Amino acid sequence: MTEQEIANAVRAAIADVREDHGEIKVGVSQRHVHLSQEDLDTLFGKGYQLTKKKTLMGREFASEEFVTLVGPSLKAIERVRVLGPVRKNTQVEISRTDTFLLKVSPPVRPSGNIEGSEKIVIVGPKGSVYLKQGVIIANRHIHLKPSYAQEHGIKDNDYVDVIVDGIKPTKFFDVQVRVRDDFNNEMHIDTDDANSAALKNGMRVQIIKK
Repeated sequence: MTEQEIANAVRAAIADVREDHGEIKVGVSQRHVHLSQEDLDTLFGKGYQLTKKKTLMGREFASEEFVTLVGPSLKAIERVRVLGPVRKNTQVEISRTDTFLLKVSPPVRPSGNIEGSEKIVIVGPKGSVYLKQGVIIANRHIHLKPSYAQEHGIKDNDYVDVIVDGIKPTKFFDVQVRVRDDFNNEMHIDTDDANSAALKNGMRVQIIKK
C-alpha cells in the first residue's frame, strides 16, 4: 500500500467517527522566553524595556531581544526570542528535541504552570540568570474567541481532540481550549508536533468535541 493510500484509508476511518466542531488554523510556536522585570533587568540592564517587533494575540508581542539558553550539558541554544510584556515569573518554553541538546527534562504543562518545573541558565548581553524553575514544554492548546466557542458548544478549559488531514494524517488527543475576547481562533503546537504531522503556520485542522 502506498503512502497516499494509507493516508486516504486513515481519513476514511476518521470520517466515520468524528463529530466536526469547526476548522481553525494552526500556529507553530518556536522556542521562546517570557521574562519577569527583575530578570529582564539582570539580562539587559536596569530599567530595560523590551522593543516590540510584532504584535501577537492576547496582549503579547514578539520582541527584538534574544537570549541564550544553557543547560547542564553546557551546550547552548542561542537567539531564543523574548516575548513581551514582562510577566510575574520567568518562563522558558522549549520542544522535546531541544531537551536532548540541553540535557534537561521539563514537564509538559499549560503556560504559567511552572511550579516544580525544570531549571536552566539564561544568558543576556548584560548578565545571566540561574532559573531554579520555569522551563516547560507547552501543552497543545487552542485559543478561541467567545463567539466561536459558543457557536460550537465549547467552553473555556474544555479538552477536545483535533484531526489533521494531509499527507501525514494525525489525531491529537486532549487539547486544552482557552477562551478569551482578545484571542484569535488558533491552535498552538510546538515544532516537534508540527513536524510530526507535516503542519505549517496557517494550515487548517478540525476540532472534534469529546
